[in-house]
Amino acid sequence: MTSQPPSPPPQPEQPAEAVPTCYRHPDKETWVRCQRCERPICPDCMRDAAVGFQCPECVAEGNKGIRQARSTFGGGIVRTPIVTYAILVINVLVFGAQYLTEAITGQLAMWPAGVALLDQYHRLLTAAFVHSGVFHILFNCWALYVIGPYLERAFGHARFVALYLISALGGSVLGLWIDPVTQPTVGASGAIFGLFGAVFVAGRKLNMDVRGIAVLIVINLVITFVFPNISWTGHIGGLITGSLLAGALAYAPKNNRTLWQVLAIGGVLILLAVLVLVRVSAILAMR
Repeated sequence: MTSQPPSPPPQPEQPAEAVPTCYRHPDKETWVRCQRCERPICPDCMRDAAVGFQCPECVAEGNKGIRQARSTFGGGIVRTPIVTYAILVINVLVFGAQYLTEAITGQLAMWPAGVALLDQYHRLLTAAFVHSGVFHILFNCWALYVIGPYLERAFGHARFVALYLISALGGSVLGLWIDPVTQPTVGASGAIFGLFGAVFVAGRKLNMDVRGIAVLIVINLVITFVFPNISWTGHIGGLITGSLLAGALAYAPKNNRTLWQVLAIGGVLILLAVLVLVRVSAILAMR
């Protein structure tokens, strides 16, 4: 009978290594860690980095020191000129509504007596979205389609909206002062002339050849004064307002440029509001 060697004493079991879970999604296991903070991150939280992956918080923290790209005159980068397209769609929809009911034109047209006597100040802006005929809307929409995207990319969405609407307002304000109080006017021409002026100003600022837009402005001014039933006040008012506002935006100092541009927009709006109130008071006094 042979003797067996004694069995080694039992060894204590080693605890299994715990599988880490994502710090943002505790129910998801992962062996990947953020290269910056070393916290575990799941595939939903992985962000490509120069080496490996980072978590969303570290990516956001790193981006704080990166200067965001801006448009030529300080606005956000515009890839699709959605404001231009939105205005075009609004113009077409309102024009279609005009054919369904003539009351739309009367409710939205610029009418000095309506502004002053009925307190319908909305007419100063809504008139820019109604038109008197097919040729009228086609010309304005064509002009907006051609130059709108260029200006929207140069100034950014918000500044372009301000430029368009304030130009339209400037045209209406001059009409409020000069046109007969019973004369209604419609059309986006004031805003379009403001954009013409803005293209000229922006081109000069960028040392571009502006002879083409200068000729276009002159031709349209000749048409304005030669053909009947055209509101020259809307055209001239829009051209002056758009040119001045574009100049303020384009030539604003680069230091605190956004602040200067906001002040310029606010200043033009205040000036136009004062002109409206003064003229309304004068019309009321003539009653």
